[in-house]
Amino acid sequence: MPSSIAVSTNESSFANEVKALSQQLQLPYFFLKKELKFATEYDYLLLKNTQGVAIAKTGKGAPKPVFVDFTSGAADHRRRFGGGKGQDIAKAVGLNKRNQLSVLDATAGLGRDAFVLACLGCDVSLCERVGFVRQMLEDGLYRASMHAEVAEIAAKMTLQMGDLAEMDEEATFDVVYLDPMYPHTEKSSAAAKKEMAFFRDLIGKDEDADRLLAEAKQRAEYRVVVKRPKGAPYLNGEEPTYQLDGKSGRFDVYVLKSLDLS
Repeated sequence: MPSSIAVSTNESSFANEVKALSQQLQLPYFFLKKELKFATEYDYLLLKNTQGVAIAKTGKGAPKPVFVDFTSGAADHRRRFGGGKGQDIAKAVGLNKRNQLSVLDATAGLGRDAFVLACLGCDVSLCERVGFVRQMLEDGLYRASMHAEVAEIAAKMTLQMGDLAEMDEEATFDVVYLDPMYPHTEKSSAAAKKEMAFFRDLIGKDEDADRLLAEAKQRAEYRVVVKRPKGAPYLNGEEPTYQLDGKSGRFDVYVLKSLDLS
């Protein structure tokens, strides 16, 4: 049975705004009057308050809510010490060949990879079709835009409405980046971060992931990059031009045209 989710707040000043959001997302509205560990009406809450917008698991032993946060924690550490253009993701999109690429992250999720690419100078458009995740992204980008050290990076990230298929037919990018949800295994679930466990629970895998590759190729000028777990099959069974293998996964690179400036 799929996990249940409602749009919620624990601050009365946000009640009307959150009620409107619940209608927009077509999800139930729930005013949180108690601690999350005692809230059992829904498995998860999209919780909005003065801290921002978070996904929160309810019930006994529930971990802290998850926010999209580009200003502290893992995102901040990677911005400062991530390895620059020597990172696998930078090589995969082609930053070793050309600077300031336009990239469409067509499966943006929490925006982690998009933020890394923006840190490296890319202009990144983000697509996220799941409504509650898009709200978290919008909130995270807004808070980042208010942060002195991160505002310039956040300005290079543009959140689109809808998914890849709903974009303007004329919209093209140097690179299209895909990281579709993949069904977890017992091995991967033990090491999965809590936010990914949340989304697997609520969303599951991307059933139409294979079709994304063809759509991405129509939008990309130079290459399509697909992030995959180790051992995962190629999208749509199509072998990439080449692969970059990392510790926990790989990047499948489909070259459409050379990025070399020479």
